[in-house]
Amino acid sequence: MQIEPNDLWLFAKIADAGSFSKAGELLGLPKSTISRRISNLEKQLGERLLQRTTRQLNLTEFGLRLLQHGRQVSEEIEAAMALAQHRQIQPSGVLRISMPNDFANLFLAPLLAEFSDTYPAIALEIDLSARRVDLLSESFDLAIRMGDLPDDATLTAKRLHLQTWGLYASPQYLAKRGTPEHPEDLLKHDALSLLAGNREAPAWQLNKGEQQWLGMPPIRIKANSPELLVKLATQHQGIVAAPDSYASISVPNQELVRVLPEWCLPQTTAWLVFPGRRLMPTKTRVFIDFLDVHLKAFA
Repeated sequence: MQIEPNDLWLFAKIADAGSFSKAGELLGLPKSTISRRISNLEKQLGERLLQRTTRQLNLTEFGLRLLQHGRQVSEEIEAAMALAQHRQIQPSGVLRISMPNDFANLFLAPLLAEFSDTYPAIALEIDLSARRVDLLSESFDLAIRMGDLPDDATLTAKRLHLQTWGLYASPQYLAKRGTPEHPEDLLKHDALSLLAGNREAPAWQLNKGEQQWLGMPPIRIKANSPELLVKLATQHQGIVAAPDSYASISVPNQELVRVLPEWCLPQTTAWLVFPGRRLMPTKTRVFIDFLDVHLKAFA
């Protein structure tokens, strides 16, 4: 025997309302549907629950004993609905996020703090490891990933931020080695280059309108951290290709200046990636909405 809990809930609602018609009005269900479901419940249980006449509705002895169970089911359903409504109003729980170390430290730290203040019932668990985590098998709610994304039907991606890139160096380095006036002049300088996943340093592609230059100065240091390369540039180690949002921190105090400011490197996209499911947890949705609103200022 398998009893549908919703039918027990419906039975309790009918008993409390005193009639099928009143219960139907309260629940938004046709009287015929209610009658059919109660009849099916009585067949499953093998006993009558209600004595129905044209004027009144009475519970049988068995119906009276079953009513307490129906009311317990009703209370549990209402408690679950109240919990869901509360979470909609006050999102809560642990939000597990994977993101690049540099992007978190140099760009997102103030926003993460503001989000935590805005939603104190959400505990942030942030993974900054360089590896690309498996969101589903490792139970991450979402990840921030840079650049091109592989096709994955199990995940959904939302563009978070478009990073512009430029060349930067310290005034002391340029005073010693000279300031490039054309991309070809870069070949006489030391490069601080970002290390790709294949341990290679991709060439710099510079664009100015319809003009394009592709090349790479002699590499003095290469690393897989833009943050580290920017810091090395402030220590006069060479010219770095870096996101403007990272390097701009060191521009106002003259630790770095823009090199060949009319030439730009290709932009890269920061993506929010999350499991492609219809029912998104409220904690995840409010985080996505929060970043979407606050990062428009950096667009």
